[in-house]
Amino acid sequence: MSTAVYCILLFLVVSASPSFAVIYNAIESLPVINYDFVIIGGGTAGNVLANRLSEISRFNVLVIESGPTNEGVLNSIVPFFAPQLGGSAYDWNFTTIPQRGLGGRILPLPRGHVLGGSSSINSMFYTRGSSSDFNRFASATGDPGWSWDNIQPYIRKNEKWTTPADNHDTGDQFDPSLHGFDGINAVSLNGFPQPIDSRVLTTTAELHEEFPFNNDMNSGNPLGVGWLQATIDHGKRSSSATSYLASNFQARKNLHILLQTRVTRILQTSTSVSTLAFRTVEFTSENASGPRRRITASKELILSAGSIGTPHILLSSGIGDQSELRAIGIKAIVHLPSVGKNLSDHPALSNAWFVNSNDTIDNLSNNATLRAELLQEWEKSKTGPLGNAGASHIGWLRIADNSSIFQTTLDPSSGPNTPHYELVISSGAGLNSGLPGHFVSIGTVVVTPAARGSVSLKSTDPLDPPLIDLAFLESEFDVFVMRESIKSARRFLSAPAWKDYVIGPADAFANATTDELLDQYIRNNTISVSHPVGTAAMSAKTASYGVVNPDLRVKGISGLRIVDASVMPFIICGHTQAPVYIIAERAADMIKMDWL
Repeated sequence: MSTAVYCILLFLVVSASPSFAVIYNAIESLPVINYDFVIIGGGTAGNVLANRLSEISRFNVLVIESGPTNEGVLNSIVPFFAPQLGGSAYDWNFTTIPQRGLGGRILPLPRGHVLGGSSSINSMFYTRGSSSDFNRFASATGDPGWSWDNIQPYIRKNEKWTTPADNHDTGDQFDPSLHGFDGINAVSLNGFPQPIDSRVLTTTAELHEEFPFNNDMNSGNPLGVGWLQATIDHGKRSSSATSYLASNFQARKNLHILLQTRVTRILQTSTSVSTLAFRTVEFTSENASGPRRRITASKELILSAGSIGTPHILLSSGIGDQSELRAIGIKAIVHLPSVGKNLSDHPALSNAWFVNSNDTIDNLSNNATLRAELLQEWEKSKTGPLGNAGASHIGWLRIADNSSIFQTTLDPSSGPNTPHYELVISSGAGLNSGLPGHFVSIGTVVVTPAARGSVSLKSTDPLDPPLIDLAFLESEFDVFVMRESIKSARRFLSAPAWKDYVIGPADAFANATTDELLDQYIRNNTISVSHPVGTAAMSAKTASYGVVNPDLRVKGISGLRIVDASVMPFIICGHTQAPVYIIAERAADMIKMDWL
């Protein structure tokens, strides 16, 4: 179908009657109707699809979400409280298997278990990655539609640039030509200054060669230090639930949302000589107390359960490596060896330094009375420090081209404009919150890791959590980059701007005085920044590896598509929220073009 014809048809069928979408909290309440599309997962990607597909009034759309509603969850709404969501009822509370590269430590891996998925519990950073990241997607899949230039319309369909809560002048803090102002999901700069903002900017002038100022790191060339952009809407979190499922979009009678419902398997709907069809989903109540029910989508079943949930459901359904499935006692229906493989995530460290000042975010982190007072301010005006993301500035940097690691290891980054590591520069102790004293912290994150892990089954019971292996620091490249990123952070704080302010490193970090001790510190303290991707990776249509084709249809199967972070063939060099929105927006257009 030509683009022109598609646009005309879309215009003719988009209108819908002014009734309200129904949100169901119990399987028994769900009406027995024909659904054209059933979306498994009401997370970052799933809610984009729910919105865009229900624009077509003749498409009946059902979203099945395992978690509860996001409505009224204060820790999700107030940006400053986001760290409290990990380990809560709104988190899947996944843990990894013992990590060999971390001395056998088991890590938590927070994933959103609430409407909006991880966009309802994450740190809200809005970073697109580099142009080379998306150009590599296009090269790996043979589909130029995934290139940086060609995803620009989807960036603008998603993004609604918003003034910060304090309405300060942002003229020198971002480039408006790079942003969308008419999209759905709010993006803004912080609405309250951090005490260290001026020191950070001064450092970019004093150490310009190593830490140049970047006016907008979402240009496709993120290298340098600049102002953080975040999915915050006038002091409140903007998630896929608050934006794509806002009340005006819920005024669609063709959109149903089923909460607190656990998908167990997807099932074979029919067979033909050439392909298998999987359009049926099996599900039960979240507490597994009721019977299992099934619904068949008349057009497509769409898996948007995330990089952990999606391969878990596929494997439980007999779609994966046949020898591994048989070994655990599951009948292999479709042999797709790449399911659950290629798991990639960003290893991270939070490094704190004592400072010679009482004016730090630690006052807020460690003082419940002050937090309560500021919460009253936030409730009245949505202003103040509670409306901020956890940092005002971040840096994206590369290790030196002549680094010794390149004598034995190929550069895993997508190109010369792609950073190897991130610096998250914050007032306060960062993830070390609770330490007595006052601090500045710099989080160090390996954003082009070479190690690859996996998601596999623990048992034949689809309600058992999967086995998650991040393979953290099993690559010498990743260890090298983490070590160099910490040295880079030290150099950043050695600039004249920090003289008489920084006293010295805090806690275990203070003892990491040699490379050997630094490596020990790294292995003892590295955590996940919660950006798992790649476990149902897309590849060229003719490729013998991968899980989905460039159109995100599962290889060898009809009626089943995957739209979430699991389809990324490589991890991007930034936080993964924005790319998932972009992928979902493009996927929605591809699905519409197939069915209109």
